[in-house]
Amino acid sequence: MTVKEALYARRSTRAFLSKSVEEEKLRAVLEAAVRTPSWANSQPWEVFVATGDTLERIKKGYSEKYAQKAEAAPETPRPQAWSEAAKRRQKQLRPDMLRDCGSAVDQFGILNQTMFNAPAVIYICMDKILSEWSLYDIGAFSQSIMLAAVEQGLSTIPAITLMLYPDVLRRELKIPDNLKLTIGIAIGYADKENAINNFVSARDPISETVHFLY
Repeated sequence: MTVKEALYARRSTRAFLSKSVEEEKLRAVLEAAVRTPSWANSQPWEVFVATGDTLERIKKGYSEKYAQKAEAAPETPRPQAWSEAAKRRQKQLRPDMLRDCGSAVDQFGILNQTMFNAPAVIYICMDKILSEWSLYDIGAFSQSIMLAAVEQGLSTIPAITLMLYPDVLRRELKIPDNLKLTIGIAIGYADKENAINNFVSARDPISETVHFLY
């Protein structure tokens, strides 16, 4: 598999099979991902992989929070505003999902709340003393994970809903206070029978976002 093939094959999977992910595959994904470059080889990522009973306790904790209509924690990163270009793309998201998924799009909310039924979630943290430059490294590391997963026959989705309740995550994953939670990536085997996974988000042509200067 070429890098280009992996980039085109990767997509955000919104419904997973309950089938467990083999630990050797998770380890292979992470062994490849740690080749990601980082500022001064700082390798800022600290990784917590939730599976099995641990993930079930996290899902239960989230379910209780949803039942209480609990607000997302203040530390959950959200933008103060979106650019007009981002708003345009977001506005087109649901129509495109309806086109590709039909009525399956109605599962969107519940699947978000159930962590997409994923059998594993990779949580990536970094030390709070680090700067935004390290967040760039975390982003690159996340992409490396998702591309390496494709090679292993696994599917992924990075999602803010996986991060909504850090208190639950810190309790169940024993994440120390000095670490900042940055992103969660659900990983597993895609439920290919679920039409929600038919969706492939559109990409603007590079002519709209890339500027060549001569």
